Amino acid sequence: MRLLFLTPQLPYPPRQGTTLRNFNLIKQLAARHTIDLAGFLAPTDDATYAQRTDSPLMTLCRRVDTVPTPQRSSAQRIRDTLFSLQPDMGLRLADEEMRALVARRLREEEYDLVQAEGIEMAQYGCMAGEQSIPWIFDDHNCEYLLQKRNAVTDLRRISRLAPGVYSLVQWQKLARYEAMLCRTADAVTVVSEADGRALRRIAPQLTTTVVSNGIDLSQYKHDAASQQDNEARPTLVFTGKMDYRPNIDAVLWFGRDVLPLITDMMPTVRFQIVGMNPHPRLDELRENPYIEITGAVEDVRPYIDGAAVYVIPMRIGGGTRFKALEAMASRKAIVSTSLGVEGIGVQDGREMLIADEPVSMASAILQLLRQGTAERAHLGEAGYRFVSAHYAWEKIVPALEQVYEEVAETRRGVTKAR
Repeated sequence: MRLLFLTPQLPYPPRQGTTLRNFNLIKQLAARHTIDLAGFLAPTDDATYAQRTDSPLMTLCRRVDTVPTPQRSSAQRIRDTLFSLQPDMGLRLADEEMRALVARRLREEEYDLVQAEGIEMAQYGCMAGEQSIPWIFDDHNCEYLLQKRNAVTDLRRISRLAPGVYSLVQWQKLARYEAMLCRTADAVTVVSEADGRALRRIAPQLTTTVVSNGIDLSQYKHDAASQQDNEARPTLVFTGKMDYRPNIDAVLWFGRDVLPLITDMMPTVRFQIVGMNPHPRLDELRENPYIEITGAVEDVRPYIDGAAVYVIPMRIGGGTRFKALEAMASRKAIVSTSLGVEGIGVQDGREMLIADEPVSMASAILQLLRQGTAERAHLGEAGYRFVSAHYAWEKIVPALEQVYEEVAETRRGVTKAR
């Protein structure tokens, strides 16, 4: 098929959730389909490199077109929150230059299908629908549910009243907007069945297909030497973008409520927070001698490999978390909240330990630390076998191609009926 992919940023280099998903979908699909890419260019991205014939994207795509990411001031966002019916995510990447680019591509090329990656790009998928070109809404997160969880968490604390009210407003706007997109698209793909169920609560007639996040296992070669953690001074590690609200909430909760229970019993433990753009809200953790905030690093894998336990203390958010798949691909012993592995299908005590309260999470981590390297490696191997069986990209993408076939078949039936 001839496909037009619409992405909120360049999918290369694939360093975090959205780019990892987009790059690997394109990588797998390019072997059997012709792909054009249109995406936004961050200020730090190199447009000339993206379009060089030897760049990774150009080896996969027939063409790569970009426009600069639009900038909105805080004043604009406040005004829109107060007076616009559109959710913030529907306005964040609203851009006339991108609209002109997509319109030009749709006019000049005969695409079989357009795929909008994430809710921010769905407005441009709607442009394809207006021209009777089938389009797929790849909903990376059930966004209204994410904002609902943000609101419920933040409104419990006076200090978080303002962001809590913001999320409350966005939750209501997103429920309407996301439902409209789901009804408009020819097909909707989700990263977990939990997200599909949540979308059907706002669009009851919707049929969704799970195209989960995956992992490129070839990037996680097993090296027994690199996997040896320091038993004398064991490290707990968390990785992720540290300006993302669910990640911020996770490490603050862990640092405030869970870590002290661990260090009281085992004072040699340290907690590493690894990820770009640490938010100022994390400054309070910098004062804690047991915590290290690294900021951006060239490669998170050495930090994961050197950890005794990988922790996923998520309390808000949604989707299928790359961090969980990455930790399992790295053969790490993992302790997570239920929400941290929502939709993945792991079982407590089989592939990892799951705990939702500070005392139970601290107890699970202490249990693993006291067991020693060999026992932790045994749990890590179980996680690796699970992710290999269910989350390798080459096993995931055929589900997406089946959606393409079903959309094409439906379109053929409509055309024949006419």
